[in-house]
Amino acid sequence: MSGRTLARDKPDLSEFVTRHRKALTPADVGLPTTGGRRTPGLRREEVAALAGVGLTWYTWFEQGRDIQVSESFLLKIAKALKLGDADCSHLFLLAHRRPPPPEARQWPSVDPLVQQLLNDLTERPAYVSNLRWDVIAWNAAADHLFTFSDRDQRDRNIIRMVFADPDLRRRLPEWKEDAPRLVAQFRYDLAAAPDDPDMLWLVEDLKKVSPDFRRWMEQPGMDICARGVSGLLAEDNDTLLSFNHQMLTVDEHRHLKMIVYFQRS
Repeated sequence: MSGRTLARDKPDLSEFVTRHRKALTPADVGLPTTGGRRTPGLRREEVAALAGVGLTWYTWFEQGRDIQVSESFLLKIAKALKLGDADCSHLFLLAHRRPPPPEARQWPSVDPLVQQLLNDLTERPAYVSNLRWDVIAWNAAADHLFTFSDRDQRDRNIIRMVFADPDLRRRLPEWKEDAPRLVAQFRYDLAAAPDDPDMLWLVEDLKKVSPDFRRWMEQPGMDICARGVSGLLAEDNDTLLSFNHQMLTVDEHRHLKMIVYFQRS
């Protein structure tokens, strides 16, 4: 157990939940605005109703009483208070001293101006990925190259595509050189969130799918890293396209990065 004591956690939890409740207005959650409110924000009974939990139980929770609450209860409260990923994780750490389950995570999105920048790069394939290497935004050139829009959300992940998609692997003539470099970079990214359940689940899943991924993940001393592939056969005519690529940070807090491909002549 961490150095934080239960006595300290409960006031912190109470202050955190109360602050977020008072920061919301009825309009924020689709409730009618009526006069006569003596204090800012939502009422406790409104949060309890939005979350679908009992008012007494919610009140005790917000007051920091020594009660045991389930993951389901916390997820309902996080949704009612419109907590983002960072605040949802903080709520779980205060209440349970562990991060939320993977289903609590919101699928990230990019600012419209970032999407506009992607769209403006008409001649250069580019996409934005998160720490887990899920691709969350892309332009038409990248879609033509990697067929992102044809993939399910779960499969729209660069490291998964490279190791678990046989059709893409066929189009990667330099797979044996590119794949271990991608794993080396992925290992560095994993070090930024070594206990993240989403990252760990992906690692364990790919270890089952690919012996090469398992071997390279466990192999020390891989110093050459890459965030993209160096060559790809065009899907329509198998023409070899060779690339350099650069990484741009889009959102440091959310670990969002843009990968831009530059075709070599």
